[in-house]
Amino acid sequence: MEWKNDFIDQVGIDYPIIGGAMYPCSNVELVAAVSEAGGIGIVQPMSLVYVHGMDFRKGLERLRELTKKPFGLNIILESTSEIYLKRAREWIDISLEMGCRFFVTSLGNPKWVVTQVKPMGGIVYHDITAKKWANKAIEAQVDGLICVNNEAGGHAGTYSPLELYEQLKDYGLPLICAGGIGDEKKMAEALAIGYSGVQIGTRFIATIECNQKQDYKQAILNATANDIVVTERVTGIPLSVIKTPYVEKVGTKVGPIQKWLFTHSWTKKWIRMWYWLKAFHQFKNVTVKGGSSKDYWQAGKSVEGIHEILSVKDIIDRFITYVKEAK
Repeated sequence: MEWKNDFIDQVGIDYPIIGGAMYPCSNVELVAAVSEAGGIGIVQPMSLVYVHGMDFRKGLERLRELTKKPFGLNIILESTSEIYLKRAREWIDISLEMGCRFFVTSLGNPKWVVTQVKPMGGIVYHDITAKKWANKAIEAQVDGLICVNNEAGGHAGTYSPLELYEQLKDYGLPLICAGGIGDEKKMAEALAIGYSGVQIGTRFIATIECNQKQDYKQAILNATANDIVVTERVTGIPLSVIKTPYVEKVGTKVGPIQKWLFTHSWTKKWIRMWYWLKAFHQFKNVTVKGGSSKDYWQAGKSVEGIHEILSVKDIIDRFITYVKEAK
């Protein structure tokens, strides 16, 4: 059986699977393994440069040594820092030079990315959690939507996969289910709903190719969906993590002063920047220095279906075989 749908045709891949960009988990070997196995791996540049310590261009050169197949680039749009925006534009230009034509944008207006990559044949999909954000992305002329539901790790949405699909199905764009895809049955369910593909994050952390510490991977294997909680204390924005004694001790809500700062437009960007810098150093320490008892393990409710550490190829082969047989 040959896979054919709007998403696969746009991106030029074998199977409708995106390896979600993850900070701090997206090391080059993991991204390349997803692409090489027939999906499309997504480079997270801040993870590549600031966590894994690679020069961006050299990181992509290493990626190209590992796979010649399509790969994507994630750009976080929320920051208004001129330094970050200049760097993001440079990352995009280098990626285009290296053959990247698939871009995933998050947390902001993707218009400038669309404007930069479309003349070079670039395709832009935007992360959304609700219809109102989809409307803004469509105004920016994106090519598809990555629908982040309430089962996702990281910055999860509030709607179930079915609820989100029902909100967006009439737009006529490829829709990707992001969240809850921890086993082959969940992928089959998402495609049966009508999604054009799935984005997988947490499942790919518990792989041979992911260079996260073993404690993190074991925490995913041990966890159930009930162990996933949402905390505001890492980035200031609700973040899905595994409940640990440390998470329970410090709580999941920001204090009244921080909450007040988040509600005012003139202070919001500064308090968010402070939280992002704090999270950046914390996650970098987890990866580079081996972590501590104060680790936050980002993960989604897909942990329910994750029971062993496998290679990326084994996971994708298992998922695709099951879906083909289910058809």
